[in-house]
Amino acid sequence: MKKVVKFGGSSLASAEQFKKVGAIIRADGTRRYVVPSAPGKRFSEDTKVTDLLYACYRAANEEIFQKVLAEIKSRYQEIIDGLELSLSLEEDFKILEDNFRKQIGEEYAASRGEYLNGKIMAAYLGYTFVDPAEMIRFDGNGQFDAEITEALVAKRLKDVTEAVVPGFYGAKENGEIKTFSRGGSDITGSIIAGALDVELYENWTDVSGVMVTDPRIIPNPKSIDTITYRELRELSYMGATVLHEDAIFPVRKAGIPINIKNTNAPEEDGTMIVEDTCKKPPYTITGIAGKKGFCSLFIEKSMMNAEIGFGRKVLQVLEEQGISFEHIPSGIDTMTIYIHQDEFAEKEQQVISGIHRAVNPDYMELETDLALIAIVGRGMRSNRGTAARIFAALAHANINVRMIDQGSSELNVIVGVKDEDFEPAIRAIYDIFVETQI
Repeated sequence: MKKVVKFGGSSLASAEQFKKVGAIIRADGTRRYVVPSAPGKRFSEDTKVTDLLYACYRAANEEIFQKVLAEIKSRYQEIIDGLELSLSLEEDFKILEDNFRKQIGEEYAASRGEYLNGKIMAAYLGYTFVDPAEMIRFDGNGQFDAEITEALVAKRLKDVTEAVVPGFYGAKENGEIKTFSRGGSDITGSIIAGALDVELYENWTDVSGVMVTDPRIIPNPKSIDTITYRELRELSYMGATVLHEDAIFPVRKAGIPINIKNTNAPEEDGTMIVEDTCKKPPYTITGIAGKKGFCSLFIEKSMMNAEIGFGRKVLQVLEEQGISFEHIPSGIDTMTIYIHQDEFAEKEQQVISGIHRAVNPDYMELETDLALIAIVGRGMRSNRGTAARIFAALAHANINVRMIDQGSSELNVIVGVKDEDFEPAIRAIYDIFVETQI
């Protein structure tokens, strides 16, 4: 039996947090592969090490360079001293400084936060340090290569019983460092877990699992005991931030569950993320998440439904302008396309004129400053009237619904509202599905 354990930046921000992590790992002999993030904030006004590295790299030829570099060195030395290690990172910082001055790439700069923290973690635990640049492969276009990576990970770690593998980055075939998007250490942990076919992937953070909704909107929301990959994928995509949305795929392929746990409260069960479960959720919904900043393009044309290729022609205009869409609710003679507003704004006139040329619509209208809210839950399949209850909750809160869209899976209902109604809408939906069932 073996587990992969990933620890986020808040879990590794100081020597004190490192000691908590060390105690967690040593308490379970199956926690054999550790994926650390870069040190996060020690307090609310603090700066994450990754942000310091970006600033340092950009100031490589300025007077402030040595000052920022000294601050980064100090952060790591503070952890080393607090753990009473004899480790020296001096040689690593010499290489880093040289590469920064050569300006070999911002992604290299960002990756050093995890790299250096991995060095400390390996020394602290007595585990083998393995650089993910040896195993996690990106192609020449910077796209992650899952097949090659899986083979390289399995080969490199085959005879390594305990290892620390820094998160967030890998490398191209030529050795150039390539990072995932921010929060990408979650992906690294998932990749290692999937390639090694472990029993469990534990993702340790500063919250006790996945919450039903954003605690910045609903104070102390209920936590989720068990959630499926599909449910979490929907919530992550729509803004839930406890786990990077792309971290689901490598473990889902192998059927490995993820356990989201709290470094500061390790005794709590957290949230189990599974392929499927016979456990009934406590509420009709599992979670609520959403995003602001959308616009909608309404298109009307008589007999649209009878015009073969109408939808393809409209979407081809978006494709030609390099614009993706979120949702397309439609009627017999109407189609509405929801798009990220900042992505659309620069090319709005090209899109509008392109659609006129492509399909000759009777009428078009653009609406801005919209928010999309996802109400997700496997319990919706067996509970009638979910959409009606959503409408009732929003009507009671005097919120006008601009759009409602439900997929055939009955797992997810998307509601569109104005940006200013975003938080009140989430509160109204939470109240009717969660608070009224307590």
